[in-house]
Parts: sequence; C-alpha cells; structure tokens
Amino acid sequence: MHVLSIRRPRSPRKVLLGGAGLLGFLLIWQLVPTLGLVNSQYLPYVTDVLVRLVEEFRDLAFWRRLGLTMTSWGIGLSVATAAAVALGAVVGLVPFLRRATHTMVEFLRPIPSVALIPLAVLMFGIQMRAALVIIIYASFWQVFVQMIYGVADVDAVARDTARSFDLTRRERLWYLVLPTALPYLMTGVRLAAAVALILAITAEMVIGNPGLGQMIELSRSAGDATGLYAFVVVTGLLGLGVNLVFRYIERRSLSWHQSVRGEQVQ
Repeated sequence: MHVLSIRRPRSPRKVLLGGAGLLGFLLIWQLVPTLGLVNSQYLPYVTDVLVRLVEEFRDLAFWRRLGLTMTSWGIGLSVATAAAVALGAVVGLVPFLRRATHTMVEFLRPIPSVALIPLAVLMFGIQMRAALVIIIYASFWQVFVQMIYGVADVDAVARDTARSFDLTRRERLWYLVLPTALPYLMTGVRLAAAVALILAITAEMVIGNPGLGQMIELSRSAGDATGLYAFVVVTGLLGLGVNLVFRYIERRSLSWHQSVRGEQVQ
C-alpha cells in the first residue's frame, strides 16, 4: 500500500508569533537605553545598531572578512566530518575498538578547545591553520561520537538476517549500517556545524586572524559599542542560517525516517 507523504505548510500562527517575539525583543532593547536603565555607551540603541549593520553590508571589506570566517568554518567542518565518519565507522563496527578507545575518547572529548589555542599558535603561528586546528578538534567529537552510536545501534536481528541472506559486506554497509547510522550522523554534523562556527569566531578573536572575530575584538578595544553589537548580531544571524540550512538538509536526507515522516504527513 502506497502512502502519500504531504508536507504541511508552516502554520501562519507560528510565523506571526515568531515575528511578534522578534519585534518585542527589539522594542525592549530600544527602551532599555531610552529609559536610562542601561547607559547607551554600553548598550546602544537598536536603531543605531541596525543603521551600522546597513553601513557594514555596503562595505566590501566586511564581506571579505566574513568570507575568511566562513572559509575557515567550511574547511574545518569538512575535514572534521570526513575524519570522524571514517574513524567512527571503523570503531563502531569493531566492538574491541569501541572498548579499547572508550577511555581515551572520554578523556579527550571534554577538553575545552579554547584551551588548545596557545598550543595551536605555538605550532602554526598567527595563521588560519592555527584556527583550523581548534575548529577541527571541537567539531570532530560531535560527529565521531554520534557515528559510533549510530553504527553500534544496528539491530542484531537485522544483522543476523542479512548474514542469512548472504549479503556481501558492502551490501550490509549500504542497506543496513548506513540507514541506521544516518540519523545519528546528520545530528552530529548539524551540531558540529554550530560548534565550528563558534570556534571559528573565537579563534579569530583570540589569535587575531582576519575575520568576523577580529572585527568584534577590534570594536571592543576601540570602545565602538555600536560596531561591537552590530557584529555580534551578524554572528547570531550566521548561527541561525547555519542551523536552518543543516536542518533542511537533515529533513531532506531523512525524508524516509519515521521521525521526519511524522512531521510531513497530515
């Protein structure tokens, strides 16, 4: 029996509530310095910040620095994802390796990536490679752990059934392991994308590489509160955009999965 999957349009009520929440936030932001609750020297008027944003969007130098940030983000995320998928699949498929690496993973994973910045600078100096070390390290664990859990979650009955039908190793990987691990993998990549963006900006602020993070730090050191808040708003917009893009990719790649189909059918 064929079941037709129909995607429900986004509820107008949700859109209106989201817009109302955003307008309410901007209104409160504008009122706080207007009423003198916070000095406008420390919290600029939202109108001033929006005007500054428009000015920055017209500046080619802004887009160049933003491009540098997104370049380091994209390279770091790609390398981390490729390495994590390969190693996570191998470790997840071999129970002995899962047990042997468990302690090491639990020791290395909680280390704050920011704490490694001095080591990265010592190794590579003030270059993009130093930032990439931090981005890759932080993003790797998000995907690696999810990949291990996904590969290890293959149903034992399904595994035995595949063996009884004499499926080759490649067929078992494609038809059994991959569909089981894919939801875990997509979750890990989505989380890694957000973490990579955070570390890309943080590394630029601390190391001093050209990019959005450096612009934030220069605004802070110059006492340019309006510019500082404008660039922080840009980071928020970037984070929102990255999350929306990867959620869309996740929904498209997992359209067959029960968790996504439940959102698509009426």
